[in-house]
Amino acid sequence: MGQGPRSAHRAGRRGPGGGKQGRAAKGPGRPPPGRDRRPRPPSERRAEPAPDALPHLSPEALGYFRRALSALKEAPGTGEDRDLMARNILKEVEAQVLALATNRTGSEMLQELLGFSPLKPLCRVLSALRPNLRVVACHRCGVHVLQSALLQLPRLLGNPAEAEEDDEDEEEKVGKDGPLETLEELVLGLAADVRDDFLFYCGDTHGSFVVRTLLQVLGGTLLESERARPRGGSQLSVFITDKISSFCLQVALQVLHRKLPQFCARLCSAVIGYLNTRNSSADGSPLLLFLRDQTSSRLLEQVLLVLEPLSLQRLFEDHFQGQLHSLAAHPIANFPLQRLLNAVTTPELLSLVFEELSPALEAVLAQGHTGVVVALVEACRRVGTHQAQVLQLLLEAFHCAEPSSRQVACVPLFATLMAYEVYYELTEEEGAVPAEHQVEMAIARTLGEVTVLGSLLLQHLLYFSNPGIVLRSLSALTGPQLLALAQSPAGSHVLDAILSSPSVTHKQRRRVLKTLKGQYVALACSRHGSRVLDAIWSGAALGARKEIAAELGEQNQELIKDPFGHHVARNVALTTFLKRREAWEQQQSAVAKRRRVLNSILED
Repeated sequence: MGQGPRSAHRAGRRGPGGGKQGRAAKGPGRPPPGRDRRPRPPSERRAEPAPDALPHLSPEALGYFRRALSALKEAPGTGEDRDLMARNILKEVEAQVLALATNRTGSEMLQELLGFSPLKPLCRVLSALRPNLRVVACHRCGVHVLQSALLQLPRLLGNPAEAEEDDEDEEEKVGKDGPLETLEELVLGLAADVRDDFLFYCGDTHGSFVVRTLLQVLGGTLLESERARPRGGSQLSVFITDKISSFCLQVALQVLHRKLPQFCARLCSAVIGYLNTRNSSADGSPLLLFLRDQTSSRLLEQVLLVLEPLSLQRLFEDHFQGQLHSLAAHPIANFPLQRLLNAVTTPELLSLVFEELSPALEAVLAQGHTGVVVALVEACRRVGTHQAQVLQLLLEAFHCAEPSSRQVACVPLFATLMAYEVYYELTEEEGAVPAEHQVEMAIARTLGEVTVLGSLLLQHLLYFSNPGIVLRSLSALTGPQLLALAQSPAGSHVLDAILSSPSVTHKQRRRVLKTLKGQYVALACSRHGSRVLDAIWSGAALGARKEIAAELGEQNQELIKDPFGHHVARNVALTTFLKRREAWEQQQSAVAKRRRVLNSILED
């Protein structure tokens, strides 16, 4: 592995989509009526207006809005006074909204103000911005104001009090140019304007954020990370080959998958169908070319995640089957392969993938594409098949399958993604019989740096139906080694899996955790270890809690002075334990009783 088959495995990393960043936003405004308003491809964009062409925000105005926002934030959380204050400030905003939106500091303040805005003042702000939609949407500061305004819809339209207020505020329904449109009308109008210049906005670095936000708002679902039907092959190509436009299509797929799965399936079919007609690959499906491209592979990853099981199996058989080794070895294509594995939900498809990919598992690790192996192990966990086989392959890949005495070392090897000989710094000649595991050598070795992917690998293995080999290896760790695992940012989650996995019995859990006895103070005084100790405490019986509290009590002053330890001391009620033991035991017994009652209710 690594250098040759026996060096350390290291996970490859992938940056954001390919292509150059930061294309300038283009165009001073919407075309006048009667002008040809066909969507323009990204290559035809106009330049963004010069800063001098935008209205200037005076220092006095900036100071006024800063003071007004500060006063608004200090006002009581609810009530008519705060509401009236927000209305008055936003009325002042309306006259200078373009200057505020395109000023860096003004934009930040306006975004905060919109979070306090009632319904009608927000309508007036949007109405004032709409004539300059292109300028604002394609401005590095203005686009965030538009996003913030659009993201207020769920708060305002889902609030009955706002609807009643809407009926009462007749004078607020009149704008400078006549009757004020409703919020729904304004948003639909903005969406129509964006639709008329869809390719332009999708391809603009800043404008694409407005498209993505509109997709979420109109779809009624806000994505944690960040409805379109293709009109033809030439336009669809923009969303596949242009990095900025591709993000819009990816968000559309996520929204449609949640809200309109049938349309999502049609859009996926259109994307795959279009790619299938493009350049043929010499070694198989035309899709292979796009799986190896920095931009289009990102889109295909999203397609794989939203496809229905039958469509996913059909896609695998038509395009992926027979190509998994080459995809796993490719620096870009290995990521779509990971998404394919993430999407597998049926034993039939997993069997096809496992049969083809498993013989190359050690080679994939040696190439540094550990994410593919982790995704395969996760698929085995999720589907519930091939678990014993993949564990055996891992033991062989890390050179700890034979002799069997080496299996007890699998946890540090998996955690650090190092082969046995590399981890223990052994020199073995090619073809020589592997040496037996030396317990003294293992005890003397401090735990190596735990990698994120190594931690994920162990977490999935602990959720297998039979995690016995991994648990035996964990039990063989010394106290300082298990402490190092618990204190590691990545390794601490392995302890979480031990505590939460339904496959780990109470007896097995106790056998592993007893190694931490004598390490509780060091655990409590660690950022990540203290969180692990809190989790151990939550699931501990009264007897185990007494042991933990007694050990912590010996270093009470040290704990109180420590930034993490004093939280643990408070959680354990250490002062009560040390000064009023009987009251502490009664308190803990009551907590345990409530937990048992709650568990029985949940089980029923």
